[in-house]
Amino acid sequence: MNIIFGVLIIVAVVCGLITQNGSQLTQGVISGAEDSIELLLTIAGMLMLWSGIMEIASRGGLTKVIGKTLAPILRKLFKNVKKDSKALEYISMNVSANLLGLGNAATPFGLSAMRELHKIGGESDRATDDMVTFVVMNTASIQIFPTMIGGLRQMYSSTAPFEILPCVWISSAVALAVGLIVAKCFCIVKHRSD
Repeated sequence: MNIIFGVLIIVAVVCGLITQNGSQLTQGVISGAEDSIELLLTIAGMLMLWSGIMEIASRGGLTKVIGKTLAPILRKLFKNVKKDSKALEYISMNVSANLLGLGNAATPFGLSAMRELHKIGGESDRATDDMVTFVVMNTASIQIFPTMIGGLRQMYSSTAPFEILPCVWISSAVALAVGLIVAKCFCIVKHRSD
């Protein structure tokens, strides 16, 4: 990616100089830098807020309640994980954060869940079925309330930042269903070939 971005920047500068649009190029660079800093601060602020809320929820026991609520579904998806396992707690916290559209806040829980799943799998170099299922669930998660997207849409002057909710619900549910079906099919094929 660094090479691609580097080439794009060089081509843009060369084209700007050849077409004698150097002042517009400079103005674009400055406004782009301002926009990127503003976007970074907005995302960082939302990430800190929701990470803090998830930490409070974790310490207050709310994530355990959510974990118990999600446990019947998660136990069917993760057959090798015991119901009192830390992995199941981290998975439920990750799913909770993803349901709220907090992908970045879900990442620490996802990494912790993957470490626990790795321990359960015997710390092998090969990904277990549960690890594959979790990666698919984390990547193609259902979002009930896409907080980050709504915040970004509002930042860019959307009059109705959450009007996309039905599309988000449908697309994320379909993506998750297809991802889990494909992952389970590959797991079945893998076990038959072993």
